[in-house]
Amino acid sequence: MSEMLAVLSQSSELMVVQKRELMELIGFETRNKYAIEVNGAPLAFAAEQGKGGLAVLARMFFGHWRTFEIHFFDNARQLALRAVHPFRFFFQRLEVQTAQGRELGAIQQRFAFFFKKFDVTDPTGRLLLSVSSPIWRPWTFVFKRDDRELARVEKKWSGMLKEAFTDADRFRVAYDSPELNLDERTLVLAAAIFIDLQYFERKAQ
Repeated sequence: MSEMLAVLSQSSELMVVQKRELMELIGFETRNKYAIEVNGAPLAFAAEQGKGGLAVLARMFFGHWRTFEIHFFDNARQLALRAVHPFRFFFQRLEVQTAQGRELGAIQQRFAFFFKKFDVTDPTGRLLLSVSSPIWRPWTFVFKRDDRELARVEKKWSGMLKEAFTDADRFRVAYDSPELNLDERTLVLAAAIFIDLQYFERKAQ
């Protein structure tokens, strides 16, 4: 088990911090990159893959609909996780696997009128956690099983300039129950990035 996953298995709280993207001040979409912190200390980082011209055009014109991968690395720069986003016009999806290729599950958007909603499933499609963000709490995402709250992802205020001019977001990931196993904790972490890409990233025009 990597150091990142070992710490993840024990932590009650993480912060996912998107790195500031100054190029977005002039409307240029760069690769999404995130620092993952525990008690203010760096634990890992995640980065969208794809540096070529086609990847740049996809970010500029297809936004969160595009196909892309997010790779998670520990502090030793060893690959720990992959998250794959297939091309979708509707009901976005993020599929998560270990560095060795073992499927952990997926985050799957669901239809909802007045709030944000998605499911966390295992590799067979079995529901693990249901997630929603009601209209009166648009920055809080609650992960439930059998109506019991087991985890939360909360978007934190980044400051007026960052909120106005960049996509530099901060998310608190809280594990509220010891019932969650390591695979489920990992999927909740991946869901924090899915939430940013799906609900808070600027959309293609």
